[in-house]
Amino acid sequence: MKTLTRWLLLAAALLLVAHLYPGVTVTSFPSALIAALVLGLLNTLLRPILVLLTLPVTVLSLGLFLFVINALMFWAAAHLLDGFAVAGFVAALIGSLIYSLCGMLIDVLIERMFPVSD
Repeated sequence: MKTLTRWLLLAAALLLVAHLYPGVTVTSFPSALIAALVLGLLNTLLRPILVLLTLPVTVLSLGLFLFVINALMFWAAAHLLDGFAVAGFVAALIGSLIYSLCGMLIDVLIERMFPVSD
């Protein structure tokens, strides 16, 4: 139940990103659901490999290169899907920042909704 709620809220967050920033377009809620799923898969499978491969650049940039990796994941998801579009890399960067902030708020909300019991 916790995972399903998080997925639905992240899809809604993706619609919010599209509403707040004109460089990101999501055509419908089902498209947002698929995009949230693809973003989650990319962040789970591909992001750790990219973080490891770019570790020297990440260390030299004091972690700021992680924003670039997040934008690349956002941009890749947009290129894989039809109902989700990003205008360019800067739009992907701004969209991924807004989406990440929403994701952090959603994680806090989920922890309050579904507290871990001993």
